[in-house]
Amino acid sequence: MKAIWHGQVIAESDRTLEVGGYRYFPREAVRMNLLQAVPKTESDLECPHGVQFYDVAENGTRSERAAWSYLSPRPQMKQVDHWIGFWDDVEVK
Repeated sequence: MKAIWHGQVIAESDRTLEVGGYRYFPREAVRMNLLQAVPKTESDLECPHGVQFYDVAENGTRSERAAWSYLSPRPQMKQVDHWIGFWDDVEVK
């Protein structure tokens, strides 16, 4: 599987997991240098899994909150602990 953003592969792995309708990539398969952690909102702080959202950005192009990771997931999401999910401008195929 690949995560593609503005024509470039930002994550690639044969070890992805689909949970809750979203595809997650192991952190080591993600170009983390393109992700920038964003401040948590009130809603983020209420998430029971300790969500951290990331902007995907490079060379002045930015997709806000297009990636996320669960930093302290409850049991039903434990299999994707610290893995990265994508949406919005990031195509996963």
